[in-house]
Amino acid sequence: MLRALAVSAVAAGAAAAIGAPGPGTTVAGCPVLPRADAFNRDISKAPVDARSAAYVRSIGLGARLHPDFASTTYGIPFTVVSKTQKRVPIHFTDYADESDEGPYPIPASAPVEGGGDRHVIVLQKGTCMLYELFGAQRTANGWSAASGAKFGLRAGKPRPRGWTSADAAGLPIFPGLARPGPITHALRVTVPRTQKAYVAPARHLASNDTDPDLPPMGLRLRLKASYDLKPFHGQALVILKALKRYGMIVADNGSPWYITGAPDRRWDDENLHTLGQVPGSAFEAVQSGTLVHG
Repeated sequence: MLRALAVSAVAAGAAAAIGAPGPGTTVAGCPVLPRADAFNRDISKAPVDARSAAYVRSIGLGARLHPDFASTTYGIPFTVVSKTQKRVPIHFTDYADESDEGPYPIPASAPVEGGGDRHVIVLQKGTCMLYELFGAQRTANGWSAASGAKFGLRAGKPRPRGWTSADAAGLPIFPGLARPGPITHALRVTVPRTQKAYVAPARHLASNDTDPDLPPMGLRLRLKASYDLKPFHGQALVILKALKRYGMIVADNGSPWYITGAPDRRWDDENLHTLGQVPGSAFEAVQSGTLVHG
């Protein structure tokens, strides 16, 4: 995960969330951010960004949509803990100045994402607090991590301007994860290259490239309304309908059009595989607000 230093304050008048609030999402008795939060907004009618064609071309017109999750192993796991879960120390190794201090209620048994990013996500019932780590490793009495962040799911308060989180864009990861069942929120997506800029709801950039045709962190993309969904059914159809209504938010540098979800045995892997029929050319960027340049 490529990171960058903190950047300047958001320009005055920068647009916040776009579109109308959706019905909202609830997990473990907690709202997954307020209904009016950017993740939960219906952007199906939002105007197309003037640089949409350039952004999509840079991500990959011929690259295919890819679900980076499955019934087992693949994806970013999360765990739900009780209000009484013991808090343990967190030692930050890379971005301590942009991380929320511990202790965090993360059990030693919390699942760690496979691969290089090693995310750990914990949702605490009762308090409705979200705790996320990047580059997590278990220690003798707690955890170490490159960075970490806390989010109050009831309040939806963003990170300080210019701060990272457990994700390059300074966003919470959990609200953008696909989970089996109805999807009433934007999905997290990665792209190969981003520019040295971010746009709300992102709070952080992760590139030194000043090419304006590259997407900024936080860019909102959606599946075009004209894209034919007749060939799809089941879970793939649910995901594609969500991508038309709520879209996806650029959250990190990575493979093109990789949407993120939590591993869950309820996923039908064969059905998810049909998402690979959708080309990058089927997407467009919507106007998201004022770019903040580092």
